[in-house]
Amino acid sequence: MIKTIILLKESGSLEKRVALDPKNCERLVKAGFKVIVTPDAGINAYFSNNAYEQAGAVVESPTFDEKAIILSINAPTKTLTQKFKAGSLSISLLDPYRNLSLVELLAKQGVDALALEFIPRITRAQSMDVLSSQATISGYQSVLIGADLSPRFFPMLTTAAGTIRPAKVLVIGAGVAGLQAIATARRLGAQVEAYDIRPDAKEQVESLGAKLVDTGVNAAGEGGYARELTEEERAQQAAALAKHVKEAHVVITTAAIPGKRAPIIVTKEMVESMLPGAVIVDMAAETGGNCELTKVGETIKVGEVIITGPRNLPSTVAIHASEMFSQNIYNLIAPFITEDGFSLNLEDEVIKDSLITHEGKIISDRISSLISA
Repeated sequence: MIKTIILLKESGSLEKRVALDPKNCERLVKAGFKVIVTPDAGINAYFSNNAYEQAGAVVESPTFDEKAIILSINAPTKTLTQKFKAGSLSISLLDPYRNLSLVELLAKQGVDALALEFIPRITRAQSMDVLSSQATISGYQSVLIGADLSPRFFPMLTTAAGTIRPAKVLVIGAGVAGLQAIATARRLGAQVEAYDIRPDAKEQVESLGAKLVDTGVNAAGEGGYARELTEEERAQQAAALAKHVKEAHVVITTAAIPGKRAPIIVTKEMVESMLPGAVIVDMAAETGGNCELTKVGETIKVGEVIITGPRNLPSTVAIHASEMFSQNIYNLIAPFITEDGFSLNLEDEVIKDSLITHEGKIISDRISSLISA
């Protein structure tokens, strides 16, 4: 049983979020946990040390001298991981595909590690799904960035100087981020088209008032994600999309494949065909980008087209992003809280899919196969 929760302070230069907010901290304290908050853990999300103390937490640098649930947004550093007590549980966006050496270290330390990215997309786990909650923020922010960079109005305006026609926005990828982008662009008055390779996206796109671009490619994958396209499908997709990209004033790309490089959808030739002043907001920049010319973390001009590759969009809305992330964490932990503390149920479907290491072993087949290969 675990009766202590430790909240880490994020170390990334762009990271303003915190994994546990004072509201859910108080709920966990009332459930019988000792909650230790690293000083200034929430300061960049406007949650003061005093707010955590008022919620019942102890604000001090953790010593890791007892088993604990260790919470963070991003994967803990190797230096910090070496201090974790065996039998502890680390919960974070572990990014295990790209952090294989950290996964090995966690197993060596005897620390159980749960990767939030691996929480299954099933009905029961929707309230625990941090990828969805944070993607909602990314989709919203991507449209605001596009509107800010665009030299055009989004809505139709009737003025004494004449009528301004609405901007044409193309959203590529109609997952959680894409649907939020569609909804936000529509609220701003834009004319919106969307594209997704999963056929079940049509109803969702049209329910938001957008038109679905049909390329004839169906690449629905497991778990609600898109699978990787064949070369023939990629060519068919590009040919059909080229016309819509050419006519768009703002293109927002959201396509991602878990554990792999983001697929290139907007080619150099497509960019060269775009209207003067057109904008591309590439939400997949951090995993390689959906646009062939994207530079991660930069806003560039290619001819007369503006291309931006933002990093860590959820962090730019740090208060709400942290509150949503924290609620996801509480919903994940709550079913396993007993009068004696926290105990994992290894037979639970959510835990089965998302637990990477357990009792000194790498138990996730998806990750162990990469390490042994």
